[in-house]
Amino acid sequence: QVQLVESGGGLVQPGGSLRLSCAASRSIFSIATMGWYRQAPGKQRELVATITRSGMRNYADSVKGRFTISRDNTKNTIDLQMDSLKPEDTAVYYCNSETSFPYAPRTYWGQGTQVTVSS
Repeated sequence: QVQLVESGGGLVQPGGSLRLSCAASRSIFSIATMGWYRQAPGKQRELVATITRSGMRNYADSVKGRFTISRDNTKNTIDLQMDSLKPEDTAVYYCNSETSFPYAPRTYWGQGTQVTVSS
């Protein structure tokens, strides 16, 4: 069974930093593109950042230059370093894994972790 377990959310003041981590099952981590999405109240879930098996990164325009996604293939984990946080970054953050051809297409989600940016 595939599991994605997030940690590291919390309350931070504007301008502060947080680091999120996601631990994934080994069976999926080795073949998946991993990523972070977020969903604010009343809004649709949106992409924050993704990282492929080879380390190629993609960021939403709203977080470029402030967030950094990283991947540790020895620990089956991904991290999201969030700096210069803004109130509009407040959301539930979800870890995601995606597999595609030549593997069976599958999408998995973690349970989410709350990030609140407020003074």
